[in-house]
Amino acid sequence: MENRKKFMNLLTPVTLQGKQATLIPLSMDHCAALIEAAKDGELWKAWYSSVPTPEKMASEIKRRLQWHSQGLLLPFTVIDNATQQPIGMTTYWRIDLMNRRCDIGWTWYRKSSQRTAINTECKLLLLTHAFEALDCIAVTLTANQFNVESRRAIERLGAKLDGILRNLKIMPNGVICDFYQYSIIQGEWAGVKTNLQYKLEKQS
Repeated sequence: MENRKKFMNLLTPVTLQGKQATLIPLSMDHCAALIEAAKDGELWKAWYSSVPTPEKMASEIKRRLQWHSQGLLLPFTVIDNATQQPIGMTTYWRIDLMNRRCDIGWTWYRKSSQRTAINTECKLLLLTHAFEALDCIAVTLTANQFNVESRRAIERLGAKLDGILRNLKIMPNGVICDFYQYSIIQGEWAGVKTNLQYKLEKQS
């Protein structure tokens, strides 16, 4: 029961501070900066991703904030510590309060921040909070079958493939896609954390 009470705090807004990046509660105040971040690389043009167009950024932020108020997810803005500017978004979602499980997803970073230490550190911050502060027993991560880059990034974290979720989602263009689901479970966390810290030291 005590463990479940800790996990209930997952929906409580929190700031997660790292050396390269900081995760802060998503706010409408971040909209203009997030539009500029998405324009770096025109990220919304990757049809298999979840990056909103500049015209839809405000409505996407409102949607995530509304779903947070309904207890469905906890959204973050990613801040680059070097510039103190928003460079992307990430979210805890698919929250299972009964079984202390959640998913880390709807993540994107501006093009110039991709394949840097920022993604490694953000995942380390989110996973550490989930497993150590909230006593989560499993964290899942999913990626579109066509988003090979994201799938490889998830695998580099040390997550293991649970399986392929067939016809999971109808994309905005009407294409029906499979999604690959990966997970890290509580007993694997110590090893995954050590490896992420090692990768971060090499990238910094």
